[in-house]
Amino acid sequence: MPIIVRLDVALARRKMSLTELAEAVDITMANLSILKTGKAKAIRFSTLEAICRHLGCQPGDILEYAEDTIPAPLPKSSDSKEPL
Repeated sequence: MPIIVRLDVALARRKMSLTELAEAVDITMANLSILKTGKAKAIRFSTLEAICRHLGCQPGDILEYAEDTIPAPLPKSSDSKEPL
């Protein structure tokens, strides 16, 4: 997945637990855990805003875009009669 969630890093920098953040922004531990582990498919802007407000950070401190690193297919052998 090209979006990497760095919530654990933001929490560690502030010496804050997931439980503390969940209570502060009024989100369930289960949903916050899904976000933290990168398994979330979406996040509401209002939730992201509440997290950033409480942690005193920007969305880019929590979310990062990374290119997919799927290797390109190997070229066919030159002995092949098929066009490349």
